[in-house]
Amino acid sequence: MTVNEQQYLDLCQHVLAKGHRKSDRTGTGTMSVFGYQMRFDLQEGFPLLTTKKINFNLIASELIWFLRGDTNIRYLLENNNNIWNEWAFKRWVESASYRGPDMTDFGRRQLVDDSFKAAYQAAMTRFKEQILTDDQFAAEFGDLGPVYGKQWRHWETSRGETIDQLSDVIASLKTSPDSRRHLVTAWNPEDIPSNMALPPCHALFQFYVADGKLSCQLYQRSADIFLGVPFNIASYALLTHLMAKEVGLEVGEFIHTLGDAHIYSNHETQVNEQLRRQMYELPTLKINEQLGSIFDVELADLKIEGYQSHPPIKAPIAV
Repeated sequence: MTVNEQQYLDLCQHVLAKGHRKSDRTGTGTMSVFGYQMRFDLQEGFPLLTTKKINFNLIASELIWFLRGDTNIRYLLENNNNIWNEWAFKRWVESASYRGPDMTDFGRRQLVDDSFKAAYQAAMTRFKEQILTDDQFAAEFGDLGPVYGKQWRHWETSRGETIDQLSDVIASLKTSPDSRRHLVTAWNPEDIPSNMALPPCHALFQFYVADGKLSCQLYQRSADIFLGVPFNIASYALLTHLMAKEVGLEVGEFIHTLGDAHIYSNHETQVNEQLRRQMYELPTLKINEQLGSIFDVELADLKIEGYQSHPPIKAPIAV
């Protein structure tokens, strides 16, 4: 049994047993707890869940997108990654430029109305094609505003300057490994109200060096346990591996601290199905030894070996 994956399954069981019924922004409803922490020993294996299949390429391409400071979904679509589509699509269908069927509340309506689902899928297909082929359309509707990549790499100050937080942390890890200031934040109060398609859920992370190992702690203000958290665990584990390689250290722990940790009411059946499954051994991450900089990483530089899992479990996303 892997202690790492059990941390996640224990979280699911805790929220189902102890959670509070709450309303939420999406209108879906959740079971929620406030304040929870998981610790993953990255020496044990790469924490890609085995009780349901997780697509590593989606996680890796999204992280590469962040590392490049990119905020436009075109790169993601070019790599067959659709995990940010709904937020960009929402901006388009709510704009004056949109001409087509009413897409109000499309996230929920597609689940209960087959005729609407067909219209939604046709509109989404058209949207994606235009993002990939029309530069002007992509610039206007593919960009999500100053989300993670922008804040990590190009934080804008009140003086009109920019701060590359991630590069600064890499430099401080190399020169002052015992510093308590190895932090990167995506939570920019000035940008959130009007510019971001979605305020950052994984809001702040900090690195720590001890015994020749690099550890990372993430504070996640809002945690969609079934759909989002498995991706967040693997994404920040991957980031820790890449940062450790960059600064010449081994990997230590990934510590995941959650604020509002919730299971959506329309995910409870899926969570219970996952809890009935047995775990497999965790896989291993392999990073191209010839990789120079973390900022030059490509999908081909990252491979998961020995990954055995149960089939995926589908669930609707709340937008």
